[in-house]
Amino acid sequence: MEFIDYYKELGVDKNATTDDIKKAFRKLAKKNHPDLNPNDKGATKRFQQLNEANEVLSDPVKRKKYDQYGKDWQHADEFEKAKSQRQSYGQGGGGSYGGGSFEGADFSDFFSSMFGGGNASSRGGSRQVKYKGQDIQASMTLTIEEVYHTHQKIVTVNQKNIRITIPAGVEHGQVIKLKGYGGEGINGGPNGDLYITYDIAPHPKFTRQGNDILLTEQLDLYTAVLGGDLTIDTLSGRIKIKVKPETQNGSKLRLKGKGFPIYKKEDSFGDLYITFQIKIPTNLTEQQKALFAELSKL
Repeated sequence: MEFIDYYKELGVDKNATTDDIKKAFRKLAKKNHPDLNPNDKGATKRFQQLNEANEVLSDPVKRKKYDQYGKDWQHADEFEKAKSQRQSYGQGGGGSYGGGSFEGADFSDFFSSMFGGGNASSRGGSRQVKYKGQDIQASMTLTIEEVYHTHQKIVTVNQKNIRITIPAGVEHGQVIKLKGYGGEGINGGPNGDLYITYDIAPHPKFTRQGNDILLTEQLDLYTAVLGGDLTIDTLSGRIKIKVKPETQNGSKLRLKGKGFPIYKKEDSFGDLYITFQIKIPTNLTEQQKALFAELSKL
């Protein structure tokens, strides 16, 4: 697996504090967000690498493993266990792994020679230890319209195209696991897993709140005073609603079942909440001003 220098990705040195790392991530994530770079095909990949770097370096435990083992940091626990067993065999006379110091050595080279080179032995003869491949973390940016409907999407991992189904109603930050689509196993071990985090992009008009949708709709003064019909856009299409006479600015209207689909609950939806914002007319004619003046006297 290609080595990625997480410190270089975030533009910080190895002595950077956790706050420095988080600050650098927020700055770069905002700059490289795919939604802000729609014509840059490499933006999504850079954004994913920034997420991965931040996830590892902002976690003290993961960061320590990464600093010591580099790209093989996820196998650190197995390595320590194997190293302990190796020392035990050497001291107890039950077998030999050969001499040498491993301080500063590349973990991948050691791991390969230890378990894949045929030098490991025990009372039962030669053996190879199988280890699961590295898990891969990725993010997928979706629009609110996309997650309103169940649909399929193709993602490319390790130069392989994977078709996944995204159920309607998934939430921002939700993680799915694709078993066996991570890094290759060691010595014939199982592949790692692929973890995808959904990143739901903000919408200029609709705000999602759980399974409900919040919408602000402008209402002209005349309809607010006299009432009438109003056609609005929703995620499921255009609908016509009734506006009551004397509707006040900031009034709310609830449309039951017109909200967001509930995750993995067929034909179940949240509600749509409309907040009316009354628009005061401008550029009035003299006649219109006179009519308003007459109304004020009544």
